[in-house]
Amino acid sequence: MPNLPAGPALPAIDLSSADDPATRSAFLRALHDAAHDVGFFHLTGHGISDAETARVLALTKAFFALPEADRLAVSNLNSPHFRGYTRIGHELTGGRSDWRDQLDIGAERDAIAVGPGDPPYLWLEGPNQWPAALPELRAAVLAWQERLAAVAHRLLRALLTAVGAPADFFDEAFADRPHLHTKLIRYPGSAPSGTGQGVGAHKDYGFLTLLLQDDVGGLQVRRGDGFLDVPPLPGAFVVNLGELLEIATEGYLSATDHRVVSPPGAVERYSVPFFYNPRLDAVVDTVPGPYLRRAPGIAHDAANPLHAEYGRNELKGWIRAHPEVALRHHRELVAG
Repeated sequence: MPNLPAGPALPAIDLSSADDPATRSAFLRALHDAAHDVGFFHLTGHGISDAETARVLALTKAFFALPEADRLAVSNLNSPHFRGYTRIGHELTGGRSDWRDQLDIGAERDAIAVGPGDPPYLWLEGPNQWPAALPELRAAVLAWQERLAAVAHRLLRALLTAVGAPADFFDEAFADRPHLHTKLIRYPGSAPSGTGQGVGAHKDYGFLTLLLQDDVGGLQVRRGDGFLDVPPLPGAFVVNLGELLEIATEGYLSATDHRVVSPPGAVERYSVPFFYNPRLDAVVDTVPGPYLRRAPGIAHDAANPLHAEYGRNELKGWIRAHPEVALRHHRELVAG
């Protein structure tokens, strides 16, 4: 698969222009085109300060600077909810090991008692694991999730308006117990094997992803027959659409493959993606609107079945990406 040159850059969408009657129409057209044609864009005007983003990146680096024993104390192998620290090379994408390590954090909630007749995706809700050696991380990341959830909610309503749909169409699905998820990620330079898969090509499971990345670069987005480099834009989040929006719009808005190429040598890259998703039991209905006349329908991939019930789509991804956790806690869900 060839790589394309660094330009042209992704579209840049200024969310603050949605509030001004003089710029709102142009904003909605630009948002429509970015979401429909590319599925990725830079988001500015979001109201998150440089100080807030710097704090989150600093804490991310502080976590990965902890001794390995402190990180392994919160290993995701301890968690039936797939929360916690994943060692380098122990997450899979496309069946291959990703050369990165990460800390997975969700909404802080009690575990649900999952019975034999309950949907197994309920295991995805539960408590996080927090490193005792970095006590300030808990409050900072949970506050970050709430801040970004408000931005994502506003953006989702604007996106629906941009395709001619009711802005509040998904409000009920997100109103109670939305499934928020944040990753703190380190890409520790090139793998000893020489392979460049920081994380392999994939699509996100849910609705919207807002990515904070440092200035190292490495993110690539599929465009045609190749992958386009996405250099960081200061002050902006990179936004991409997930598979549930593809289902909800009959393919008019589509999730786009993306990957991260490992940084060269011993250079480290840090990123903090935030995933904005509805309740686990939310069933995604088709979004009404005139755009449907041009919707191509959902592309069916036997290797990656899409489920309208959000929790099923999410659990599918976790089991594939973290087979060790699945085998330890949910052996009955793993194909033989």
